[in-house]
Amino acid sequence: MNRKTLVLAAAMGLLAPVLAACGDAESGSGSGDAIVVGTTDRFTASKEEGLAPLDPAWAYDVGTWNILRQTVQTLMVQPRGDGEPVPEAAESCGFTDAGNERYSCTLRDGLEFSNGDAITAQDVKYSIDRALSLEGDSGVFALLSTIDTVETQGDREVIFHLKAADATFPYKLSTPVAGIVNKNDYAEDKLREGFDVDGSGPYTLESEVKDGALVRATFTKNPSYKGVLQTNNDKVEMVAYDSAESMGDALEDGKIDVMSRSMSPDQIQELANATDGDIELVESPGLEIRYLAFNTKAPSVKDKAVRQAMAQVINRDELVAKVYGSQAEPLFSLVPAGVTGHSNAFFNKYGDPNVAKAREELEDAGVDTPVKLTLHYTTDHYGPATKAEFQQLSKQLNDSGLFETDTEGTTWDKFRKAGQDGKYDVYGMGWFPDYPDADAFVAPFLDEDNFLNSPYVNTDVRKDLIPQSRRQADRLNASKAFEKIQDIVAEDVPVLPLWQGKQYLAAHDNITGTAYALNSSSTLQLWELGRGVSG
Repeated sequence: MNRKTLVLAAAMGLLAPVLAACGDAESGSGSGDAIVVGTTDRFTASKEEGLAPLDPAWAYDVGTWNILRQTVQTLMVQPRGDGEPVPEAAESCGFTDAGNERYSCTLRDGLEFSNGDAITAQDVKYSIDRALSLEGDSGVFALLSTIDTVETQGDREVIFHLKAADATFPYKLSTPVAGIVNKNDYAEDKLREGFDVDGSGPYTLESEVKDGALVRATFTKNPSYKGVLQTNNDKVEMVAYDSAESMGDALEDGKIDVMSRSMSPDQIQELANATDGDIELVESPGLEIRYLAFNTKAPSVKDKAVRQAMAQVINRDELVAKVYGSQAEPLFSLVPAGVTGHSNAFFNKYGDPNVAKAREELEDAGVDTPVKLTLHYTTDHYGPATKAEFQQLSKQLNDSGLFETDTEGTTWDKFRKAGQDGKYDVYGMGWFPDYPDADAFVAPFLDEDNFLNSPYVNTDVRKDLIPQSRRQADRLNASKAFEKIQDIVAEDVPVLPLWQGKQYLAAHDNITGTAYALNSSSTLQLWELGRGVSG
């Protein structure tokens, strides 16, 4: 295989879970002219994870968002490369006051849902008001929390009146929770269960479901679409496999054209080193982060000295080297390197790993050692190396003599809900930013109605620093607020950042557009893919 590694210009990343494992041997590029994309990520509708995984008012992971971004149109959209969002369903949008509290959008003329129904400003208002009123358990509605009221003027103008200044609001209007839905398909007072999606995006969706899981998603070009996205294909199929190995075999055998998440570290290394064949590995910088989350009310980790001692003991360099190699980098803050406002707050406070300092912290706090903990992780959501990662973390903590830990893996459909319900004292999570701004790495963890449902509250962060950062239209000017927030997180350790990763695709060399198939927020942009000539 000729696995040519393409290292792209710095980008801002976000990518995670999508479809259910199935490994269907019949799937492949022989299905018409569809471009077939493989994945290993699990995607189900369950009581634990929610019965309405594709409703924009509930969906809140990259997998579901990757489906919605192809099918449900938003007023704004992230551009092809790095940069601020641009109008999509809107022909123009902008703040109309000096205080960044009034935001107005004018819709494109002649917008239609894929069924032919006209889209008006009233549909936008309905969609936003619906997401806010339903308050989905996923917490995605919090992205719209700065909205006070939505006003319409005529059929094409929508005006958002905000509770407070929010310079990040255009980014939030580019996220699927702000997607425009048809009231005939999406009831005002309840979520839409199942795997059907209707919108006005570049594709329509046909879902193939087996045993309560989505096993194949077929995206067909929407002839009614009006927006800025250029669609380079007529159809894309996304098919799930039960392992990275079976997905890789499918790519080798020509059953799929593109391999996306999640490849194993060994698989990526093999692809990067091979020098023959017709498969290319596309590598780009990413902003995917991994971290430990704490239930700060749990007796075992309630004392912040325990969390601080863990921060003092864990060796990120060793963890990354032994598990991920060159595919990740140590992370010392919630805000990753490459994002304006990043600082190495944890390194500044703790320096290099030091067991003696950790022991002193625990002794000063009167904490008996060894501290007994279970490190929880998900088995099927963040890639096949997660188990090895948590074994390494457990070994580091146990070797210090200060902790006695074991590990426990759980499938994502149960894991996520258990974490939000406070059933885990310590558990591993990943994050892909909702939009490429430091706010997207801070507010979802620390603000009210946060993604983790964390009991940790810092009033200075919520009432002063986050609002202060949102008042800055020039995001560089928000850096001081973000640096203070990162220092507070390093002191209190409600979460413990571990590493940030790169992002990868592998594809046959007759597939074009792979360099742009992941955008600055790691959104999978299927419209960029095309079929060219093998070379």
